[in-house]
Amino acid sequence: MDIFKNRNFVKLFFAALASQMGSTVGNMAFAFYLLEHFSSKPYYATIAELMYSLPTVFVFVIVGVVADRFDRKKVAENCDWIRAIMTACLFFALFTNSIPLIFFILFLRSAVTKFFYPAESSLVQAILRKDQYAQASGLNQVLFSIFLVFGVGLGALAYRTVGIHGAVLVDLISFVLSALLIRSCKIPKSARLPNGRVSWKGLHISSAVSDFLEGIRYILHNRLLSLIIFGFFIFGFVQGSFAVLPLFTMKYELAPNSYEMYSSLFAILLGAGLLVGSTVSTFFAKKIKPFPMFVTPIFLTSIFVFLLGFVDEVEFYLSIIFLIGMCIGPVNVAIGGWIPNIVHPKLMGRVSGWIDPLMMFAQSATLLCIALLFPNIIRNIDLLYYGMALIILFVFFFYMILMPKYLNEKRHRLGKNTIKSVL
Repeated sequence: MDIFKNRNFVKLFFAALASQMGSTVGNMAFAFYLLEHFSSKPYYATIAELMYSLPTVFVFVIVGVVADRFDRKKVAENCDWIRAIMTACLFFALFTNSIPLIFFILFLRSAVTKFFYPAESSLVQAILRKDQYAQASGLNQVLFSIFLVFGVGLGALAYRTVGIHGAVLVDLISFVLSALLIRSCKIPKSARLPNGRVSWKGLHISSAVSDFLEGIRYILHNRLLSLIIFGFFIFGFVQGSFAVLPLFTMKYELAPNSYEMYSSLFAILLGAGLLVGSTVSTFFAKKIKPFPMFVTPIFLTSIFVFLLGFVDEVEFYLSIIFLIGMCIGPVNVAIGGWIPNIVHPKLMGRVSGWIDPLMMFAQSATLLCIALLFPNIIRNIDLLYYGMALIILFVFFFYMILMPKYLNEKRHRLGKNTIKSVL
């Protein structure tokens, strides 16, 4: 692929991969740490996941504005340096065994993370051609799947060999490596500062809110874009459920004596499914229109998630997880190639800044509900799977009914040549 000839893309890609790899290892090891030391309080693991998503509520207004108004390269790089410092603080905080302090540091580190991805994705859009967006999305999914396969397993291995502190050190090293890769990129100022240079003194609350509202108006004006963004909100509920339900399923139902190993296998098989699905969809991205590649896997996923509620054998459970991963891959590739094609580069940060808040709000609400309901009110985990399957099925019908109409409107407005790049 000629996309690999773009050295800036390769560096940004591996920077994001390094950052995600370390986070996966550390976060998974921390989940094992909480379940082992506080096995009678499973809600601690849920609260830890909540610390990764809840900060969005506090920073979502300025995340996209910062990515569009300031040097995107410096924003992404400085996010990594700040997270490295906070990870060092987390390393020493673990010696205190103070859960509130540890959660507070996780909260702050996650808040900084929210600024990284809008800036990084905006840079990627700026340095690639439009016909490379789908390929870049597919490659992102492929390598994301690879580190998911090995990351969680390494998290369990790190926890059992070098302990929670060793896993946190992996986090720190990954953030430093990501920062160095981003610093080595040679990206023109037009891509880093598409809206011109702005100083921090020139950024006021009123101007930030104005830019934020401009992003809302842009999304609402583009009906196809608003439809896709709403889908991210719905998927947030599913993401929140999958953040803890497999771990609880292994710990309290299918494999209580070896839940660590099977939780790692869950991530490995989900990642393997993502790898297969993403690889296949990447090669066929130019031959298959995104709409069928987008909606068909959503319907299949709802069926597979529903089946998870009936499973009482761990091998069958893991097999279904692999199939779910295969379905998620094409959906992510379709969306990843769609959005850069229909969003103006000057507003990419503000649009990207809306995706994470909507997903994280839904994810946080889901994690909070699970923490309150399980196991005090809902003792049967299977009921949670049934609910998740119904939500995914709703998403399928939602898109099947509305998206063809908006695609036809876009075809009428932009003409046949433009719609080929969208479809």
